[in-house]
Amino acid sequence: MEVTEASVLMLPFAASSVGLARRRLVSDLIADGIGESGICDVALVFSELLSNALRHAGPLPGAQLRVGWQLDPGSVRVSVRDGGGRTQPELGQPTQAATGGRGLRIVEKLSQGWGTSQDEGNDDDEGNTVWARIPVSRLARDRAPAGVTAVASECG
Repeated sequence: MEVTEASVLMLPFAASSVGLARRRLVSDLIADGIGESGICDVALVFSELLSNALRHAGPLPGAQLRVGWQLDPGSVRVSVRDGGGRTQPELGQPTQAATGGRGLRIVEKLSQGWGTSQDEGNDDDEGNTVWARIPVSRLARDRAPAGVTAVASECG
């Protein structure tokens, strides 16, 4: 299976899209020979960004989200574009009793960096993009990724 260096998907603005996108991402990472801890880190960050978009933003035209990932040497860049919301993503200060508000802290901890950009232009391009770059390592070429598949199914 040939893996492209970048993938982009347009998905319905629905909770079911998180699992679908995550499975596709994990499949690409396995095929590219990414190590198991990297796969789990990338999948977790990606899920957090997608979940935040669904919880705090609106959809792009056509009730969709645009998700993407790019495989680079030493890292994977993931991004989620939504239709924007009333606020910009920011690190929260949750109390110990709070049941939420820690997602971007997880993203910050696992990423080399993350950020947002407002996409302005014609109506089809407006919205917000949230991205993160996660460090990963590739398996040695002579090591089959079969063992990664089992671990990836646990985190993907």
